[in-house]
Amino acid sequence: MESAIRKRLKELKERYLKRRLTLISGPQEPWVRVNGKRVLLLCSNNYLGLANHPELKEAAIKAVEKYGAGSGASRLVSGTMEAHKELEEKLKRFKKKEAVLLFNSGWHANTGIIPQIIGRDGEIFSDKLNHASIIDGCVLSRAAIKRYSHCDAGQLKDLIKKSTARRKLIITDGVFSMDGDIPPLKEIIEIAEKYGATVFLDDAHSVGVFGKRGRGTLEYLGIESPLVIEMGTLGKAFGSYGAFVAGSRKLIELLINRGRSFIYSTSLPPAVCAASVRAITIVEREPERRKRLFKNASYLRDSLKRGGFDILKSSTHIIPLLTGDAKKTMAITERLLKKGVFCQGIRPPSVPSSRLRITVTSEHTEKDLRFALGGIKEVFEGNFS
Repeated sequence: MESAIRKRLKELKERYLKRRLTLISGPQEPWVRVNGKRVLLLCSNNYLGLANHPELKEAAIKAVEKYGAGSGASRLVSGTMEAHKELEEKLKRFKKKEAVLLFNSGWHANTGIIPQIIGRDGEIFSDKLNHASIIDGCVLSRAAIKRYSHCDAGQLKDLIKKSTARRKLIITDGVFSMDGDIPPLKEIIEIAEKYGATVFLDDAHSVGVFGKRGRGTLEYLGIESPLVIEMGTLGKAFGSYGAFVAGSRKLIELLINRGRSFIYSTSLPPAVCAASVRAITIVEREPERRKRLFKNASYLRDSLKRGGFDILKSSTHIIPLLTGDAKKTMAITERLLKKGVFCQGIRPPSVPSSRLRITVTSEHTEKDLRFALGGIKEVFEGNFS
């Protein structure tokens, strides 16, 4: 076994695909310390700057004092606590849905939900660039899987109209985590209505960010549809941890009884739930955070495009900057870090083409972003042979 592990690691290293962990000192803020050096953080999902917000910290500390550090068990044993129900009720009102159920992460949610809403007798139609957790959820469902080209509603329609499956499920991200674009959701829902399908929306990178009240992609696009099951996460815009599904009471009842990742996992610590409750309050109370985020994202996207950089079709706070092969990508990442800009290189199999995944937050200043642009310009003018 050790010999096989060493061989595999060697192969990854030779292909410039070996990963390593980067240690950050201190909280998730616009500027952090990496290896003792102060650097600008441009790859965090802390989109609204809430991860180190004093109100979240206060809520978590009070919950620890009241409930302790851990929940002790899974939700169906003795692990359902007041903090879990308070957060679910808060999310239910926030999302304006009949019911909500918490999961421990987006991965737990997708691998727990998808196999319960579709099975062997069904067919899944999944965007080719959907998140890895969606792919795993699809495989676990044992349904037939058809993948349509990224954001291609026409191809989706061509595929689904040929389906003879008893149940049909269309799955898409709300904001794609590596490309920063939004799917043609209105067209997708129209297709679902016409061909008797349900839509599963992974809104991990949109909830809290998009929409007048931060409710996500559906609110942003002005869509209300009973055909859509929504999944969202609490570890990105909300600055906390965990995930949830919002839908009908019957769906939630089914997942409580059959969702394996829900049933067989110790529940979220109460302090995490308390922090999430406070985060939702702030998102509702402070729309200016979203406005600052959009302003920052627009400034950086426009500046990069004017500089001749390829950022694909990004229209959001996630900005891919194509870099070429894996070797060049990691050289760029290292050189940027030396210049004080921490922006992680992303390589296959996470993405089909290597890139920097740039993310901005509401707490970055224009001065910060000008600093980043200067570093990017200098590094890309270098020699990466």
